Amino acid sequence: MPSKIAGTRRPSAARGGGRAPATPRRARGGVRGAYERLRKAWDRPLTAYYVIIGAGLLITTLGLVMVYSASMITALRYDLVPSYFFRKQFFAALLGTGLLLVASRMPVKLHRALAYPILAGAVFLMVLVQIPGIGHAVNGNQNWISLGGPFQLQPSEFGKLGLILWGADLLARKQDMRLLTQWKHMLVPLVPGAFMLLGLIMLGGDMGTSIILAAILFGLLWTAGAPTRLFVGVLTVAGAIGVLLIKTSSNRMKRFDCIGATDPGGEGAPCLQAAHGIYALASGGWFGSGLGASVEKWGQLPEAHTDFIFAVTGEELGLAGTLSVLALFAALGYAGIRVAGGTEDPFVRFAAGGVTTWITAQAVINIGAVLGLLPIAGVPLPLFSYGGSALLPTMFAVGLLIAFARQEPAAKAALAMRRPGWGKRAGKRWKSMRRRVKKRPSGER
Repeated sequence: MPSKIAGTRRPSAARGGGRAPATPRRARGGVRGAYERLRKAWDRPLTAYYVIIGAGLLITTLGLVMVYSASMITALRYDLVPSYFFRKQFFAALLGTGLLLVASRMPVKLHRALAYPILAGAVFLMVLVQIPGIGHAVNGNQNWISLGGPFQLQPSEFGKLGLILWGADLLARKQDMRLLTQWKHMLVPLVPGAFMLLGLIMLGGDMGTSIILAAILFGLLWTAGAPTRLFVGVLTVAGAIGVLLIKTSSNRMKRFDCIGATDPGGEGAPCLQAAHGIYALASGGWFGSGLGASVEKWGQLPEAHTDFIFAVTGEELGLAGTLSVLALFAALGYAGIRVAGGTEDPFVRFAAGGVTTWITAQAVINIGAVLGLLPIAGVPLPLFSYGGSALLPTMFAVGLLIAFARQEPAAKAALAMRRPGWGKRAGKRWKSMRRRVKKRPSGER
């Protein structure tokens, strides 16, 4: 009997009398482990806040570098100093940074209060554009106002911001009154107001900006939870109007013929810009020819520092540079979606959704045209292309996203813990608690 019992004992227990050591768990590694760590990092309260700041500033900074590189030859062609366009863009970026900081510190109530003044001011300036002697035409589009000297203003860029703030405030007030379940309240007066802006823009012939404004309208309706039938109905009406405007313009029809074009034709050919944009991207390779070494910007590629700056980026920085720009826009867009989906404030949700739709749609349309996948719409790459009128409202809109991201309850608490002096105060409270515990009698818990 004892022998049987002795034979059934575990060797480790017989030798040491203790339990067998537990087998250590293997640390997660590989793709699954990296995904888990990335997911946990993204779920942190301040992730969207820092992603918006980082992506917005990186896009703007890289855009300044590329504007300087892409515009030097154009400036010399007009007998200007090589840094002429860069200086103007840098000055606009400084003003835009101030607007971003102001917008990021403003409370939501003040953002809502600014909606109507911004929209009214944009409409007033867009009406002035159509008055002869005040409005100024660029590349056939009557959508600029001269401010004297080299400075010009494009009011339609501020119309985008005005539509987002006004539409978000309008939909938020109707949701508070539980009126968005009725299709009339969802459409009126939002859709007529947007169509009024579209009409003023189309009077100047700017089809590209009209497309962006229509995308913002659809983004607001989508975020507000418009029924599929209503959404499809508005999209059908807008699409029919767009087709009519395209069919009645030979210039717009020619832009569709240039999708995927690789033959530039002769001087003044309609597909010259599209073909040379493809040439620039194709000659960049993996890592590009180096900053300042672009060949296409020497006159072959029109608008190298504005609408087709992405092509120069591909030629000088290669596939690595273009993918980096795409990744930054993707991160900014995804962070905006997170802000819109993680808030309980309807105004914040609608405004964040509108801003994200604006920046994402405009980036897709610009890059798609450079890649030859979409017709050339003549819209700049947000935060990246040359143009102060486009940069200022866009940076203010990024400031809106930052303000909304920092006002989430979890983000507020995390930011409060990181304020200067908070750690010292917390350490003093912890030390005082430890002293009080030591002074208690030994029998007291």
